[in-house]
Amino acid sequence: MGELLRIDHVSYNYHSLEGETPALADVSLHVNDGEFLAIVGPSGCGKSTLLSLIAGLINPDTGGIYINDKDIKSSGKNIGYMLQKDHLLEWRSTLRNLTLGLEIQHKLTENSYVLINDMLTTYGLVTFKDAKPSELSGGMRQRAALIRTLLLEPDILLLDEPFSALDYQTRIEVSDDIWGIIRKEKKTAILITHDISEPIYTKIFIKTLFYNIHHFLSIAYNNKKI
Repeated sequence: MGELLRIDHVSYNYHSLEGETPALADVSLHVNDGEFLAIVGPSGCGKSTLLSLIAGLINPDTGGIYINDKDIKSSGKNIGYMLQKDHLLEWRSTLRNLTLGLEIQHKLTENSYVLINDMLTTYGLVTFKDAKPSELSGGMRQRAALIRTLLLEPDILLLDEPFSALDYQTRIEVSDDIWGIIRKEKKTAILITHDISEPIYTKIFIKTLFYNIHHFLSIAYNNKKI
């Protein structure tokens, strides 16, 4: 299991007319291929900023981010980003929501539909493929959002508090579903959350880091390849 992602002494500040606000300061960590990493911390500690940096949406002020020892901008790797909200479009069916990313990238083919139907069957959504998002439960919507992301074949999957809008009982059930899918698809994944029970429930070892309270409180690693 070799190193896939390396974050090397990264810092980032937000700038406004009133001045600058530090978001991350000298953050370093690595993620191996096939590993699941959970970053746990309170709101405003820089978790989402880190995901935006990994996704290449913003650039670090100092330090570097590397995939397979190449700068993230030139690595050629595909990053999948699953946001807090599922962002399923109400005027499209479940099936047509799943094809949206492929349509945008002009990658939708007849073989894509075969794969989509296989995934709908495997993950319990095939009988709802013609349903609108409002007809799906919260758990079904999150599974659909994850399948939509996985169809783009990401090398690294980023999850930005994907269970935060769910009640506690549903969150436990859905997180079990989601991690089962990620393990089955053998994806490298990074989760950020303010709820430490999520990585604990998924039986991930918690390793405390000595960052300031303004940064990360803890990082959780699953040392088994998934």
